[in-house]
Amino acid sequence: MLPEKVEQMLNDQIQKEFYSAYLYLSMSAYLEEKNLKGYAHWFKIQAQEERDHALIIYNYVWAAGGRVKLQAIQQPPVEFDGVEGVLTETLAHEQYVTQSINEIVEAAMEARDLKTVQMLQWFIEEQVEEEDNARNNIDQYRLFGTDPKGLFMLDREMGQRVYTVPAPLANAN
Repeated sequence: MLPEKVEQMLNDQIQKEFYSAYLYLSMSAYLEEKNLKGYAHWFKIQAQEERDHALIIYNYVWAAGGRVKLQAIQQPPVEFDGVEGVLTETLAHEQYVTQSINEIVEAAMEARDLKTVQMLQWFIEEQVEEEDNARNNIDQYRLFGTDPKGLFMLDREMGQRVYTVPAPLANAN
């Protein structure tokens, strides 16, 4: 059984991860409208990853004897302040998710729920990668993206991203 507070926080995190998928899909649509198909592709892949994160937690809650309680997902914004606005909002959102994961870890440690702490280690490492990717995307855009040729090259590079099933989800079957 999961401690009640931890179970509720995990259910909240499932909602946050699904919202993240909606947010990144909305960013993808915005970038598609700007004819930045590579950036749009990158954010579609990011949306898939976030959905997978929700499913990892969903699977864990059931496996740990908890109860999944899905929550409403609010509509994400549909307008952004250009490519740089999308990228900076991505970093801010990933920092928010990192803080949320950290809070769950703290609650699980306080409840001596070591199995949840162990499961969340993967998310802690994932968030380091997510924030690093977001910072790198901002840095590259600021270096090259304001030049039309540079933006063209960055867009092509972003379009090369390949979806990979996260290990905890791949190992769940």
